[in-house]
Amino acid sequence: MTAVPEVVCDHCGLPVPRGLVDPDAELQFCCNGCRTVYGMLHEHGLDEFYHVRSVVDAPKQAVRSTTQKYEAYDDPAFLAKNGRPLAGGYLSIDLRLEGVHCAACMWLVERLPKLIAGLASAKLQMRDAVVRLTWDPAETKLSTIATALDRLGYPAHPARDTTASDIHRRSEHAQLIRLGVAGACAGNTMLLAIALYAGQFAGIEDEFKNLFRYVSALIGALALVWPGSVFFRGAISSLRARSATLDVPIALALAAGGLAGVVNAIRGTGEIYFDSLSVLVFLLLVGRWFQARQQRWADEAVGLLNSFTPSTCRVVREDLVIEITTDSLVTGDIVEVLSGGVLPADGVLVEGQSSLNRSLLTGESRPEPVVVGDDVFAGTQNIGSPIRLRVESIGEATRVGQLMDMVAEGVREKPPIIQFTDRAAGWFVTIVVSVATLTFIVWAATATLAEAVEHTIALLIVACPCALGLATPLTLAVAIGLAAKRHILIKNAGVFEILAGGGRMLLDKTGTVTRGRPTLIEWSGAEWLAPIVAHAESHSTHPIATAFVEAFGSQPIEDRQLVPRDIEEQHGGGLRGMTGGDRLLVGSPRFLAAEGVTIDAAQADRIASQEQAGRTMIGVAVAGELLATAALGDRLHDDSVEAFQQLESLGWHPSILSGDATGVVASVAEQLSIPSDKALGGVTPEQKLALVTAERSEPTVMIGDGVNDSAALAAADVGIAVEGGAEASLAAADVYIAAPGLSPVVDLVRLARRTRRTVRQNLVLALAYNTLAVSLAAAGWITPLVAAILMPISSATVLASAMSITLGGER
Repeated sequence: MTAVPEVVCDHCGLPVPRGLVDPDAELQFCCNGCRTVYGMLHEHGLDEFYHVRSVVDAPKQAVRSTTQKYEAYDDPAFLAKNGRPLAGGYLSIDLRLEGVHCAACMWLVERLPKLIAGLASAKLQMRDAVVRLTWDPAETKLSTIATALDRLGYPAHPARDTTASDIHRRSEHAQLIRLGVAGACAGNTMLLAIALYAGQFAGIEDEFKNLFRYVSALIGALALVWPGSVFFRGAISSLRARSATLDVPIALALAAGGLAGVVNAIRGTGEIYFDSLSVLVFLLLVGRWFQARQQRWADEAVGLLNSFTPSTCRVVREDLVIEITTDSLVTGDIVEVLSGGVLPADGVLVEGQSSLNRSLLTGESRPEPVVVGDDVFAGTQNIGSPIRLRVESIGEATRVGQLMDMVAEGVREKPPIIQFTDRAAGWFVTIVVSVATLTFIVWAATATLAEAVEHTIALLIVACPCALGLATPLTLAVAIGLAAKRHILIKNAGVFEILAGGGRMLLDKTGTVTRGRPTLIEWSGAEWLAPIVAHAESHSTHPIATAFVEAFGSQPIEDRQLVPRDIEEQHGGGLRGMTGGDRLLVGSPRFLAAEGVTIDAAQADRIASQEQAGRTMIGVAVAGELLATAALGDRLHDDSVEAFQQLESLGWHPSILSGDATGVVASVAEQLSIPSDKALGGVTPEQKLALVTAERSEPTVMIGDGVNDSAALAAADVGIAVEGGAEASLAAADVYIAAPGLSPVVDLVRLARRTRRTVRQNLVLALAYNTLAVSLAAAGWITPLVAAILMPISSATVLASAMSITLGGER
């Protein structure tokens, strides 16, 4: 009986079932999936896929689901819970990945859109192994993307259902197992090597010599195929994604040494290398372990959400108050927050009344009272009596969690310096492989094959683009974390490059340079009246009343008969009351005049002079006689004068733009000792926008309150919002500062300069090390074992440099 020839699929190479063979077709496919992918690859000019697959000898695999665990990701309920709809019908989701350990992983994951139609982008935040995927559900499924990630070696989990610590724990467990096996293999091959080396001097029977060589080869091969397989899988995945990563030269070195060792073991002559290769695998895994530990420490050091919410909380369970971790909270829990404590979740107040400091979310520094039924939010501080709230949102779903997500986007977005280092690291790997090939050819031609193999292996191992690619994003992440701990929230890491230089800095006046609220500037008249006015105004919430209370509220009223009573507030004018047996009036000159108070010529001149300077005048009359006047104005922040001087010394040229009257702005400019042409008054939001966009010869920074100045903030090269709510501000600006004054701006500029210097220092260190190490290895002065020791040390040095940033930095 004649055998029927096997027909293989033109895409995956697997046999085509007889029922699907089309004798008249030029191309044959085992399933519709293969037919579709084949057409897609050829349509988009990606035929190189088949060449790469043949080069790496990838296993034959049809385009079918290889796992069932990702099918649930396509469920509408899952997408509604974890995904986010975007414009144009796109969806976005955050997935936490296992197996992410260095910048090479970032390059690989972010090339996924080249392989999957419908996947618009994949942005990996390496420090917590979270990838943000954006895809068109009409073109591809989330399960397809997750399966592709799994095949590349990065199993994916919903970021909201898993914590970074869970992923780290699983990853570290797998790393420890590989490390233990590699250590055992290295120890045994070294014992066999000692016996063989000793036999060269003392003599050894051939049968024992061959036995030891075979056993060494067997153990060494085990080290390569089990713990060492992580490097081979990484290299193969890299080639599939058409990228050059660190695993490529390592895998080439291990493969070359292993192949040469097997050949020599079978021949019974020459070096077998397995003692060196086993120790090499062990040392490489040790270096990767310490690198992972450093990254985890860095992750904990720059974690943003944990900076504003407590790690533990008091929850009421069956009338008992117990302490649990905040991660263990669920919706509906009743949480007790003591005085001075920070709320761990969003919810509704169900018991007690107090005051909360909501400055992070609202920008309001004064405590706000809350009563039963009010909404309360995570990250706010209880500064009154104990309260209880019913949890409605936890973790990333809280307002502060969403705010931190906006800040974390600054770590995901790659500024130009990171894009450059990504490209440089990819070029470097290609150059290293080329130099290694040339090294092998030269040494094989001028010396022995054994020496050629050894020097090539050393060169491939010692070259470390990981430090080059990892140091910059880690440095920026540390800088963002340091700023966040000082309530400087950065949405875009690219601001560091701009702020580290110099240029124009345009500042809104109210709330930025000044305090943004009335403050007593001058009191003229009877001093004994000051505490009486403060007591009368203490019942009012008007900003002018608050100014009097702040100025004189601590002063006692000596004569208790003068304590004001029967206070009546007149909206828009002032207040009336009684002090002793006389009528008390506090208000504007127009209000006093309407109440029959006589203002003499000298008093009228003083009032007019102060009003011309942009100050608000308040008079105090007793028994119909004007006894004192108070001049109130928007006082400079205590640090404004010094901050302007420091910004000038750091290369920035600050100017003031304000909607206030020209005279008021001129007075502020005089106090700051800046030229009058650098302080413009009567400027509308539209004019601010025009002034920001008018000059593009140098970088422009706009600093405002994030509401009226939103257009100018968004148009500037760097927008810095202050005072207003963080949510509104971060929507328009690149940076939000929740702390008062201009000192945080100076700190931010210094941090940017320090960050830029550290990035440059790391790049110089990485390039200098690699250039020197590759040269020495090519010259034959570095052995594979020394190379394995040097590689993790170089990465650790650069990582330590990144972690050395301080907020104060360069002055």
